[in-house]
Amino acid sequence: MSETLSGETLSGEASSSETPSGERHLGQRVAAFRELRGMSLRALAAEAGVSSSFLSQLENGRTNASVGSMRKVAAALGVSPAQLLDDSAAHTRGVLRAEQRPTIQLDGAEKFVVSLPPLRNLEVYAGSFAPGGSTGEEAYTHGNAQEILVVTGGSIVLQLGDERYAMHAGDSIEYLSSAPHRVSNESGADASVLWINSPPTPDETPHAP
Repeated sequence: MSETLSGETLSGEASSSETPSGERHLGQRVAAFRELRGMSLRALAAEAGVSSSFLSQLENGRTNASVGSMRKVAAALGVSPAQLLDDSAAHTRGVLRAEQRPTIQLDGAEKFVVSLPPLRNLEVYAGSFAPGGSTGEEAYTHGNAQEILVVTGGSIVLQLGDERYAMHAGDSIEYLSSAPHRVSNESGADASVLWINSPPTPDETPHAP
């Protein structure tokens, strides 16, 4: 028996002249998530491997989706199929638990992904630094976004180009991510920071000089 979602088989993307309300609601949630991600219809279709016409019909409630197609669309949106079916969650991807955050291991420090892709206008990372920890031996750059560094605990030193800034909990600074920068903890206590970038910077090896 073939697996179906609201009457559509996995082998195709069938349309219906009388699409049930479930399909209309599914299409509305797909559109809401797409807009939340800042993705065009064409971009989402390409990422999901479906046609733009099918996606347009789905969002407008004029066709239903196979389980396979729904999974591909959900993956392209960065959500689970269950989230597409939950009409209470179209405005958020839900809570990202601290223990589930993707982690970048640094030199005596860790950088945590707070904003999961696909992203629209900004990306956010949290960092924790043990005494003596840093983002690496050398300053690094990434893209040409506005970056805001906020110290959320302890004290750090930001090396920005040829300048050094001693910063403490509650302090913040804004700069271009294309400027060489490095964060280090020269104190004897743990420190923590947030990095906020707008727009998101290119996906590249983190902290490469």
